[in-house]
Amino acid sequence: VQLQASGGGLVQAGASLNLSCAVTGRSFSDYVMGWHRQAPGKEREFVASSRWSNGIPAYGNPVKGRFTISIDDAKNMVLLQMNSLKPEDTAVYYCAARYQRYSEYIYWGQGTQVTVSS
Repeated sequence: VQLQASGGGLVQAGASLNLSCAVTGRSFSDYVMGWHRQAPGKEREFVASSRWSNGIPAYGNPVKGRFTISIDDAKNMVLLQMNSLKPEDTAVYYCAARYQRYSEYIYWGQGTQVTVSS
C-alpha cells in the first residue's frame, strides 16, 4: 500500500494550493481518507477527511470554509483544495487512511511541505 502526497510549495498569504494523494496497493472503498498536518514544534493536527464510498467530508475547525477534500475514484486520488491560505497553515501535510469502523489511521503517506508567507 502506498500513499504518495504531492502539490506542496511556497505561496503568499491569501493564495491557493491543491494537494494530491495518489493511493495504490489496495481498494480503499471501506476506508476514510484523511489529511493531517504537522508544523514545527507542534502536534500533528487533523485537517480533513472523507469516506471513499460516499464522499461525506469532515474538517478541522482551523480550515473550515477554506479547505475542501474530495475523492477522485477514477484516478485513485485524494485531493485537498486549500484556499485563502494563512501563515499558520504552514506545515507538512500528510495523507492517511483508516478503516471506517476504526479511529486509528493505519496508512500514511510521506508528507508534502506547505509554506505560506505573510
